[in-house]
Amino acid sequence: MINPRDFLQRLFAAGIAVADPARCVPAALAELDPPGPGGRLIVVGAGKASAAMARAVEDHWSGPLGGLVVTRYGHGVPCARIEIVEAAHPVPDAVGEAAALRILSLLTGLTAADRVLALISGGGSALLAAPAAAVTLAEKRALTAALLASGAAIGEINCVRKHLSAIKGGRLAIAAWPAPVLTLAISDVPGDDPAVIASGPTVADPSTAAQALQVLDHYRIPVAAALRARLLAGELETPKPGDPRLAQSAFRLIASPRQMLEAAALEARRLGVEPLILGDAIEGEASEVGKVLAGMAKSCGRHGFPGKKPCVLLSGGETTVSVRNAAGRGGRNSEFLLGLTLALEGMPGVHALAADSDGIDGTEDNAGAFTGPETLARARTLGLDARAALAGNDAWGFFASLGDLLVTGPTRTNVNDFRAILIV
Repeated sequence: MINPRDFLQRLFAAGIAVADPARCVPAALAELDPPGPGGRLIVVGAGKASAAMARAVEDHWSGPLGGLVVTRYGHGVPCARIEIVEAAHPVPDAVGEAAALRILSLLTGLTAADRVLALISGGGSALLAAPAAAVTLAEKRALTAALLASGAAIGEINCVRKHLSAIKGGRLAIAAWPAPVLTLAISDVPGDDPAVIASGPTVADPSTAAQALQVLDHYRIPVAAALRARLLAGELETPKPGDPRLAQSAFRLIASPRQMLEAAALEARRLGVEPLILGDAIEGEASEVGKVLAGMAKSCGRHGFPGKKPCVLLSGGETTVSVRNAAGRGGRNSEFLLGLTLALEGMPGVHALAADSDGIDGTEDNAGAFTGPETLARARTLGLDARAALAGNDAWGFFASLGDLLVTGPTRTNVNDFRAILIV
């Protein structure tokens, strides 16, 4: 078998390739009806993959089109007819707010002869940063930062985001009405719920303003009295299922975490290792998930269950990190990997990679990191304390000191976390 680290990186590359917009967008364009007489095709979108999706549209749609998509800083792709704007993620900024307002203006006054193509991918929630009336960007920034540090699940975070937005939670499609809207989406959320992917800007929202307030209260996040009153009164309610203005909004999922894992599994078999896909929607505190998967890896290595070695355990989803040290560095994947490393206790024959499919783990420069049987021993030689690093949310610093970070740069797609544990 090839070198374990090379093996794991090839699985990650195979998973990313299947979610490349250049591969998954063109076929989906067959579902896009051309504009009616006198109508236009307006392309809008948001997310870490949206610029690459826009480029794929330009490369494969021969008719006239125009529009604007907003992506994360560093994730842009040159386009000729669709404007690309880069803005902040995961905490929104004024550039994202301005871009979202411009998208809404592009959709104002459309007719039934016009067509809207919405290119949506993970990260779109932060990038579509147009606050609801009487909600300020500063309020949204503060609440988003607090939610991200709280350990809240992505569905909970997006429930709040939708009810503070002028564009998410179905409002983008309503702004385009009566023009038909086709959404092409790349999912980065557990369960692939259209209402959660980028906070569902083109689909009905079954959640309520009261539930958004419950999320904030559950995580003890302070809410200004005026905003609390508006949420309680339902003033910030989102469009619900059955809203006639959403009747002409169609949604198509073109890439998903499951497809990423299946592509990685196919590559593993090609390389002579049996894959076991544990699930594409695993959530929970990152380091605790690491402990659980370490237990499964130990069982495989010692007892041949649930898989006989050589095998590789594959999983996806979106773990969370409860931030205890704001000065610590590292995203959820490196924190997962540190929890896994500690729980494995240097077990021979176990190697692992955990990485974010967008190429950026949290806010650092790495996609993720590697670990192996020698990681803890090497760390001790360098005077590194793995438990202290985990307690201080400094997984990035730990793996950077060992030279074990995976740095890919932006992949310009986003199908959530990728975890592969090789047992040989």
